[in-house]
Amino acid sequence: MKNSTPPQSEILGANDLVFRQIPMGPMANFVYLIGSRRAKTCLLVDPAWEVEQLLQLLQEEELELAGVLATHYHPDHVGGSVFGLSVRGLPQLLERVQVPVHVNTHEAEGIKVVTGLSESDLVRHESGDVIELGDVTVRLIHTPGHTPGSQCFLVERGTDNAALVSGDTLFIGACGRVDLPGGNSQQLYESLTQKLAKLPPQTILYPGHDYSDRSDSTIAQELRTNRFLRVSSLDDWMRLMGPL
Repeated sequence: MKNSTPPQSEILGANDLVFRQIPMGPMANFVYLIGSRRAKTCLLVDPAWEVEQLLQLLQEEELELAGVLATHYHPDHVGGSVFGLSVRGLPQLLERVQVPVHVNTHEAEGIKVVTGLSESDLVRHESGDVIELGDVTVRLIHTPGHTPGSQCFLVERGTDNAALVSGDTLFIGACGRVDLPGGNSQQLYESLTQKLAKLPPQTILYPGHDYSDRSDSTIAQELRTNRFLRVSSLDDWMRLMGPL
């Protein structure tokens, strides 16, 4: 049985924060809701598969959708066709509510190709940009490797309280694959070792897929047990992951 995730307000000590980890779809995706009770607004991370269910959840939480955060352009995260499946996602969501889609600038063209969205639907970001909702701050971290513009989202509440929504860059006990178009082994190594591994060890990890017996971890735990964070050199990494 999976360990249950305590309420995010308990984890971060943030009374204003609304945080939901939502299992979604046949590919074991996680969609995330990040919001502010005071501002009554929220963001959805990778809202694919059951768009109507997600919008119903916002109604129940009495939150207005302020935008979408896209970790990367793969259809199981943003909508489109994948492995013979037609995935509802960003196009269907924007038909219901007009909100900006926040993407890394290196991922924007891929998002448009996969979803059919236009440039006017997107807000391009650089690594380190922040989005604020009430007292909640979401910092965007460019983590290329799985795709050129993959990004993670650091939900901050003071210097010692944060949660990382990692998409397909870092999983519990694993990392994103690099054998799909746009994958790059060296970039993923640098993203993991030079960016995510250097976050505060108590940072809580929330991955993009339910691939483990747990739904969350910490950076400290992954540094101890995740072999993809324990590789000691780029040469060893390339032997492990291949030259892509």
